[in-house]
Amino acid sequence: MTSAPESKAVPSEGESPGAVITIINEIIYSPINLLLTAIIALLLYKILKSRFGMVYMEPPVPELPKIRKDMTVAELRQYDGTQPDGRVLVAVNGWIFDVTRGRRFYGPGGPYAAFGGKDASRGLATFSVTSSDKEYDDLSDLNSLEMESVKEWEAQFREKYDLVGRLLKPGEEPINYSDEETEETDNSTNNTDKKEK
Repeated sequence: MTSAPESKAVPSEGESPGAVITIINEIIYSPINLLLTAIIALLLYKILKSRFGMVYMEPPVPELPKIRKDMTVAELRQYDGTQPDGRVLVAVNGWIFDVTRGRRFYGPGGPYAAFGGKDASRGLATFSVTSSDKEYDDLSDLNSLEMESVKEWEAQFREKYDLVGRLLKPGEEPINYSDEETEETDNSTNNTDKKEK
C-alpha cells in the first residue's frame, strides 16, 4: 500500500522558503482554481445585484389621460394594447378597467394578452386564459362558485385599476360622465346596479 504524498506547505530541512512560495503559487493559480474563483465571483455578483435593486426594471408606463365612458364589446376591442398609446382595457363582470399599468401582463405578448380589449369574466371564472367570443356574454350559464369567483376578481380589479365605465349590453345606452365626477358617482352606480339585480 502506498502512502499519500506529504504536503509541501511546510518546508523540510534543506528546502528554501522560495520553493514553498512556488508550490503555493502553483496551487493557488492552477487553471481549475482560477475557473472556480471566476464562477464564485460571478454568482456573488448576481446575488448582490438582485438583492440591492440593480436589476433591470421595465420603463414606467407613460401617464395617459383617464377615460371615463361606457363601451360596447366592439369599442372595447380597440383597447388591446396594439394602438399607438398602448392603452389596455379589460372588462370584468360588466365593468371596464384600465389595466395599462399591467400592460406586461395584459398587453401584447403578456401571459394574459387574451384578456386585453375583451371581457375576461368567463376566463377568470373558469380559470382559463381565454376570453369570450360572444358579442355580449351575460354569464347566465356560470354556476354559483364561478360567479363568486368573478365577483372576487371584480373586487381585485377595482382595488388595483382605474374604473372606466360599464360594458354595455346590446341596445343599452351609455351614461354621459362629466369631468368633475368623483367616487360618489361610482358608489351610486354600484348601489343602482345592486338594486336592479
